[in-house]
Amino acid sequence: MIGRRLCGIMSLTAMLLSPAIALSDNACDHLTATGNAEYPPYLWRDPHNPHQLIGANADLIKHLGTLLGLKIEVVYGGPWSRAQEEVRSGRVDMLAGYFLTSERERTLDFVRPAFLFTSSMIWVRQNEAFPYHGWSDLIGHSGGTLVNNSYGQAFDDYAKDNLSLEAVPTASQAFQKLILKRNDFVIFEQFPGRALAKKLGVDTAVEPLEPPISSEGLYLALSRNSQCIDESLRSRITDAMQKTVSSALPQDLVKSNLELWSEQQRQGLNP
Repeated sequence: MIGRRLCGIMSLTAMLLSPAIALSDNACDHLTATGNAEYPPYLWRDPHNPHQLIGANADLIKHLGTLLGLKIEVVYGGPWSRAQEEVRSGRVDMLAGYFLTSERERTLDFVRPAFLFTSSMIWVRQNEAFPYHGWSDLIGHSGGTLVNNSYGQAFDDYAKDNLSLEAVPTASQAFQKLILKRNDFVIFEQFPGRALAKKLGVDTAVEPLEPPISSEGLYLALSRNSQCIDESLRSRITDAMQKTVSSALPQDLVKSNLELWSEQQRQGLNP
């Protein structure tokens, strides 16, 4: 019996060490990224392949992969809160677009500099706006947001101490609750908010208020539990990002993906 167990252990060890079974030297030439799938023109699900994400962020991350000699696949990781957990756990290698906060820096490595900046807005029902000039005007009103979402460290800290915010898994749910008058406002980014409102058919029923509550950088965030991202690759990714951000490419990708999203909506293409 002992001999049979020993033989089994030796056979398993041989299988694990076999070149045909073990990971090849090139196993890490293919990385994965994910992000917020309700975020056009930055990210959204490909209508032709809903398991993939497309958009400005996806194009930029794939460009980085080309510079590094890697293939980076941008995949749908589920609702935004779950997509973040996929990266924290290491099941996905990186997040393609993440606001930087001290809490998030404790679990992920942020690649500097930010590759794009986006404004977060207060969205209200059309013709039902309350007087709004700044954060303090939100006190006493019920707001909607996304689970595990951030609008920058300063606003997050203020909201935690002063505001009443209800978090839901998706932006679609947040906007629907706004339309149904279950919340007084929704916090969401400018371009993605306009795109989502149009997709939901409520673009004439909601409006953003000025000024934005924040304008934050979108960063590439790397999983510390990824089996492929080591210190050397982090350094190479940072160098490639710095070269990319110093060019006009990020803004060009936003423009081209705004056009792509609009064309898909005209064609009735939705994932």
